[in-house]
Amino acid sequence: MPSNVADRLAKINQSHVLHFVTQVTPAQRDGLLSQLDGMDLEGLPALIDTYVLKKPVLHLPKDLRPARYFALDGTIRGGSGSWDRDAAKAAGESLIRRGKVAAFVVAGGQGSRLGFEGPKGCYPSGAVTNKPLFAIFAESIKATNAKYGVSVPWYVMTSPLNHEQTVSFFRQHNSFGLDPTSIMFFQQGVMPSLDMATGKMLMASKHEVATNPDGHGGSVRALHVSGALADMQRRGIEQLSYFQVDNPLVRVIDPIFIGLHVGAGNASESSGEMSSKMVAKAGPDEKVGVFCLADGKTEVIEYSDMPKELSNKVDAQGNLAFNAGSIAIHIISVEFLTRLATNPKFTLPCHRAEKKIPCIDAAGNPVTPTSNNGVKLEKFIFDALAMCKSSIVMETDRSEEFAPIKNATGVDSVETSKALQSARAARWLEAAGIAVPRKPDGSLDCTLELSAMTALEPADLRGKRFTIARGSAAAL
Repeated sequence: MPSNVADRLAKINQSHVLHFVTQVTPAQRDGLLSQLDGMDLEGLPALIDTYVLKKPVLHLPKDLRPARYFALDGTIRGGSGSWDRDAAKAAGESLIRRGKVAAFVVAGGQGSRLGFEGPKGCYPSGAVTNKPLFAIFAESIKATNAKYGVSVPWYVMTSPLNHEQTVSFFRQHNSFGLDPTSIMFFQQGVMPSLDMATGKMLMASKHEVATNPDGHGGSVRALHVSGALADMQRRGIEQLSYFQVDNPLVRVIDPIFIGLHVGAGNASESSGEMSSKMVAKAGPDEKVGVFCLADGKTEVIEYSDMPKELSNKVDAQGNLAFNAGSIAIHIISVEFLTRLATNPKFTLPCHRAEKKIPCIDAAGNPVTPTSNNGVKLEKFIFDALAMCKSSIVMETDRSEEFAPIKNATGVDSVETSKALQSARAARWLEAAGIAVPRKPDGSLDCTLELSAMTALEPADLRGKRFTIARGSAAAL
């Protein structure tokens, strides 16, 4: 056992990690040492003191205000004047055509909450075809490539939980028709899971520390250490379209959003570093983060941290004052990410989550907790917004771009997502003059799935003809 590892652990009061090291095989010992070598052990005591042994108290700024945003109706809420959607789209399309934009999906999660064994991106999600989420996103990238004559690179961030399965899934499906050299997989980092009472690192086994992915905020460091940022620079990529893996309606590459982000369409105050999409909150209790202005900077305040009086506050028209709900869609410049990742002082705050974490006890016996026994620490990408010179928020229609699959049943389930996918397809088809069968009450009398290869936006359906039978399930 290298003495420096034992010394490092002793200095932070975590020597128990090596308690069973003489009882495991040499390969298992080497695996444990390698795992520890990849951890910032010296930074652990401060995290434990701040986030584990204490529950951090969020101090909201006294001047917290609703975020200014570029609204769907062309106005600028919280400001004055209007914005030009066509000018933003033209600027965004120019960047896409010049090969300056890449896609980035955060896909480190498993489908366990959905009753699915495997990476969430492999989950069958198409309203008719049940095609997996990864296939839906791949079609959007393929359609973008065809429309603009480019090859959009795709960066896929996995986690140690699902990396090999994800790579294998893409290989089995021939990269869903994309050029495999345009896809880069890399793993996000992990953090040790910690005992809630003592701050000790929990052990998953005698030769493995219990860990958890470090959150989507860990993507900044992961993009850098994996070489993904260097790859983007080599390809001439300037802007990264960030989205999470659970939303099949996401516009993977949105020219309007990209153009607005870089300052077109009367968004001159954008620094072009990091911009966000929002939807109007469905109600004061909807469990989404809220875009706010704090000390002149755009921030996301988690729903659990928003005071009730602010969540319920209404404006002069009776609408929610703090209504800008975050849907985890951003455009981030490669220059901004590189500047953050290479700054030795850069760090994002951690967020505490109390969890039931399987582990072993002091005697090496497995423990399956029935109540929360540990703390997982995660970092969130939206905390980087406050590091921008000036960040903007663009409103989108939730029925057009937000149908997340988070739960097995009920709200934000695959059932509700498929219904939203079908409803959007019907709206697009009807807008193009294509008849869609409906029941007397106006509800759909069919199930529809519209591939991005058929239409990236409603205008792409002009001149196309489809016949949809009543009661049918049609994949177009």
